[in-house]
Amino acid sequence: MSEPFDTVDIIRTKRDRGELSSAEIAWVIDAYTREAVADEQMSALAMAILLNGMDRREIGDWTAAMIASGERMDFSGLSRPTADKHSTGGVGDKITLPLAPLVAACGVAVPQLSGRGLGHTGGTLDKLEAIPGWQASLSNEAMLQQLEEVGAVICAAGSGLAPADKRLYALRDVTGTVEAIPLIASSIMSKKIAEGTGVLVLDVKVGSGAFMKTQEDARELAETMVALGQDAGVHTVALLTDMSTPLGLTAGNGLEVRESVEVLAGGGPQDVVDLTVALAREMIEGAGVTDVDPAEALRDGRAMDVWRRMIQAQGGDPDAPMPTARETQQVTADTDGVLTRLDALAVGVAAWRLGAGRARKEDPVQAAAGVELHAKPGDRVRAGQPLMTLHTDEPGRFERAGAALEGCWDVDGSGDAGHTRPEIVIDRVS
Repeated sequence: MSEPFDTVDIIRTKRDRGELSSAEIAWVIDAYTREAVADEQMSALAMAILLNGMDRREIGDWTAAMIASGERMDFSGLSRPTADKHSTGGVGDKITLPLAPLVAACGVAVPQLSGRGLGHTGGTLDKLEAIPGWQASLSNEAMLQQLEEVGAVICAAGSGLAPADKRLYALRDVTGTVEAIPLIASSIMSKKIAEGTGVLVLDVKVGSGAFMKTQEDARELAETMVALGQDAGVHTVALLTDMSTPLGLTAGNGLEVRESVEVLAGGGPQDVVDLTVALAREMIEGAGVTDVDPAEALRDGRAMDVWRRMIQAQGGDPDAPMPTARETQQVTADTDGVLTRLDALAVGVAAWRLGAGRARKEDPVQAAAGVELHAKPGDRVRAGQPLMTLHTDEPGRFERAGAALEGCWDVDGSGDAGHTRPEIVIDRVS
């Protein structure tokens, strides 16, 4: 059959800083999904978008075309409102684990469709798979049943949601076009809008361990995604949050599950607790629930009860001990003073090299590998004191992990105790 548009004309338009029409965008996404547009042509178009951008109407059309490539879920039959959270990814970002059961404990259902890690950012599904027996894949029927009965589900997104995004994401990964804000925004929002949740809270990370290194870029991405959500009728809010230093005291799958359970038990690192509660407040208020305090539901054990039921519902054993690595190695401070910097990216790369992450989508991950921190910026340290412990099953990995950590921290030995930790929430975009 003859096609209504010529792919090369569309590439030329964007190459020459022109605007693509709604019809051109709808066609090119559909044709790419049907393989009528070749990968090399879509690569050229993605690079033209990276270099020349898109306006709000074009990004909205691009997102709508990706949604139209697959199915849409419908949660309107549930007995309670729904809210979801999406994080743009960081180091030690285990927030989904305590957050989903916490929000469910406050009376709002959480359909959390999550992904796997790639590179230095960890994937939520990889973390939960460290729990013996836990299954990531659920049918739509099982997901709806669990949402009704337990209130929260964290599972893999089915292949039916925005299949165009799956093809395009893999292509962006190998063509240097991952950073294009129109493509990041439409990739995230096409899946989240197709998922059918009523409220969406975005955690847009800023700093060395994030995709967005500057507040300016993070704010542009947040504003773009909030506009896409609002235009699609989804109550959407974004928090810009600090990712210059790792979240919490662990980076690695099983280590992060253990820390998440500590948070659900009323303990855990303060930054993880603060961000979990801040996001929970946004989610439940967006869903119209104003008479429940999430901080209280975290303290009194209600969130832990939902966590246990959520893990059991997907075949996991919430009482099983987390896997432990066969080998550990300590990294120590060389001077006395106040730790003033601990670079998130370096810690993420070290955890990845220890076996906690993957370089390609098909690589396996180690459940017990990762980095455990013993100090965060603002803490006093002594020479010889352990700053972090490296965990892996393969001792041959220590050398490359150690190389990633060289120069990644600063200790101020002047005796000036004036260093304060940055606020975890930097700004709010609504």
